[in-house]
Amino acid sequence: MTGLPGELAARRMGGESYKFARIKQVREEAKALHPHRKMLDFGVGEPDGGADPLITEVLIRECVKRENRFYADNGIGEFQRAALAYLDRVYGVKGLTEENVLHGIGSKPILAQLPSCYINPGDVTLMTVPGYGIMGTHTAYLGGEVWPCPLLRENDFYPDLDAVPGEVRGRAKLLYLNYPNNPTGQTATGEFFRRALDFAGENRLLIVQDAAYGDLNYGGAPLSILSLPGALDLAVEVHSLSKAFNMTGWRMAFLAGSAEAVALYGRVKDNGDSGQFRPIQLAAAEALAHPELTGVYREKYERRLRLLVETLRSCGLEAEMPRGTFYCYVPAPGKSGAEAAEYLIREGGIVTVPWDEGGGYLRFSVTYEADTGEEERAVMEELKNRLTGLI
Repeated sequence: MTGLPGELAARRMGGESYKFARIKQVREEAKALHPHRKMLDFGVGEPDGGADPLITEVLIRECVKRENRFYADNGIGEFQRAALAYLDRVYGVKGLTEENVLHGIGSKPILAQLPSCYINPGDVTLMTVPGYGIMGTHTAYLGGEVWPCPLLRENDFYPDLDAVPGEVRGRAKLLYLNYPNNPTGQTATGEFFRRALDFAGENRLLIVQDAAYGDLNYGGAPLSILSLPGALDLAVEVHSLSKAFNMTGWRMAFLAGSAEAVALYGRVKDNGDSGQFRPIQLAAAEALAHPELTGVYREKYERRLRLLVETLRSCGLEAEMPRGTFYCYVPAPGKSGAEAAEYLIREGGIVTVPWDEGGGYLRFSVTYEADTGEEERAVMEELKNRLTGLI
């Protein structure tokens, strides 16, 4: 016997390949054809720098302590309290207790575990598309259904919740939102969050607001849905240290909001992991005590985004300055997003991420590696040179 028979795999494991895997495949093919051409990578959605020494020094100090070797289970008080203080200081969210917050080993596992708290076969999760589909994937794994809520330019990249049919609303348990939004770069307003909360109350469902890019906004103060009246009865918010503090690989995040929802998440989490390494939680607590670090990264991303928008416009693309995140969401030139992305990789060595769920778009990330403003401008000049004649 050479291996397990393929028919043992669960039916849920079928379906199309992940788009990032396809882009990686095309990229490798292009590199083989042009081995001496350097790729311009605007596809990676990870910060190009590392965590600040304020953070790493705590990890180094704490990881050698004998008392930190134990399981963390559902978190340690130092991190939970740091998360509450961070929400108060940065977002003005007051009145929360440790019953309203719980850590996670990155935001991805939190989003993957939440459907297990609520979804039975036939239940519905409302998902904004395009976007990060983890909650939808796990809803389907549980026998639930996913109802897409398109983010369209004509609606300023907000979902039209009134368009959700009554029959679907009656079975919906969860509504996934993500603002500042990946990939569109849109940010939420208090008015939009109020409408979403009213919708949740009318239809007896829970809002899961993914705030992975929460403090990366341009032109306004960061906004938490938890700061609105009544939100603690209807919403939870997921915060990540990956983007805000250059801690992608550290896998550190937290869920905050409804005490009932946080408790349910804790029960599922307790059966899925044993908590993040205590020294990482302590280092993350130190990061949350220094939100000014995010301000430095935010200034860098805003500068790079403005340079990118200027460059893309000079090449004939309809680029607009995003209001948040480190992504620029651009209509694909005369093709679907997937076709345009593969064309740019093969012909120009330019890597982007395609999105076709709300029309043909390309997502450019400004997390490319560059240490100085001069190097940033050189990257943009090279991008301009390669785009000229391709579009």
